[in-house]
Amino acid sequence: MYEWIIIGGGVQGVTMATFLLQSKKTTPCKIRIIDPHTKPLENWERCTQAISMPYLRSPSVHHIEINPFGLERFNKQNLGETFYGRFKRPSLKLFKQHCDHLFHELNMRECWIKGRVIEIQKIGVNWEIVNNNGNKLTTKNVVIAIGIGEQPYWPEWALKLKDKTQTIHHIFEDTLNFESLLGPIVVIGGGMTAAHLVNKLASIFPGEVTMMKRHPFRVKLFDSDPGWLGPKKQASFRNNPDYSSRRRGIIEARHRGSITQDLHMKLHHLKRRGRLEWLDEEINTFKQVENGTILITKEGKEILARSIILATGFKPSLPGREWISPLIKREKLKCAECGYPIVTERLEWAEGLYVTGALAELQIGPIARNISGARQAAEQIVSGI
Repeated sequence: MYEWIIIGGGVQGVTMATFLLQSKKTTPCKIRIIDPHTKPLENWERCTQAISMPYLRSPSVHHIEINPFGLERFNKQNLGETFYGRFKRPSLKLFKQHCDHLFHELNMRECWIKGRVIEIQKIGVNWEIVNNNGNKLTTKNVVIAIGIGEQPYWPEWALKLKDKTQTIHHIFEDTLNFESLLGPIVVIGGGMTAAHLVNKLASIFPGEVTMMKRHPFRVKLFDSDPGWLGPKKQASFRNNPDYSSRRRGIIEARHRGSITQDLHMKLHHLKRRGRLEWLDEEINTFKQVENGTILITKEGKEILARSIILATGFKPSLPGREWISPLIKREKLKCAECGYPIVTERLEWAEGLYVTGALAELQIGPIARNISGARQAAEQIVSGI
């Protein structure tokens, strides 16, 4: 039997594991991380590499180690890289090497189980986890650290087109092959992912890339007000007993589809050089022609594409629904009207059952899905045990 099982090996899960191990609350032999990928952060790395993201949006103090200045210390001792901007945003390379260093130092690969959870049930005072390999694991504590990363959002017109052609893709599909793309290329979306992606594609297909977005650029430093990182905004949010109101607050607080100032300037530079075009239009329908697909906007504008890539984010619905819904019913777990968990200040949903990431956002707030939210969630759980 284990002391801790963490379901999910992305940023949320590995941050939780790091905090547990560095705080000496457990040891590698008493903790397991279950994830469908072969190694920690594999899916996160694939997504960030796909768009060739050079720097993280978050500052240097947001990473997976307990010590807020651990990343800066690691950089001084090993790489000596320069951070970007006044908030000292780390490069993707530095962030990844820091994570790899911690995985090795903490023997985290010893904790890894490749698999997909299909059931959780309470057995006496413990929890039993069943994965798709038929294996059953028993543990005192469970942390559900899954996100919405396996729920890419496809607009209705895009789903219809997907049934007719193989030239439309979602950027977060693991089957997307950049070498198979043909210009002209249309990227759907106006946020950070879309901006990084068109910046990458414009260097490969200069003059053949168009960015289609429903709104003008929204230039923001972070994806929510920095006040949400501390009590300035968190205190009133957590004191609000109305969970529907909390959900509205989260939606209003997020700067959805926003990009940073440096990316905004890059895209304007590419446009001036004739390497990139963009339209503030929403796709309504399409028609297929011999040399590709004509996308038709709500205003009736037509644009030809031979390759289409969606950078439209994820569905906000409850992740892991296929096994979490039976768990909710069986254990009579509290949920808000939106279907998300109602948890304690320690992020405990039931005795020995905790949540982080998207599942914790009604307690953590709009930063819950970010690295900063992962740190706060891990801190709250660890400090309460």
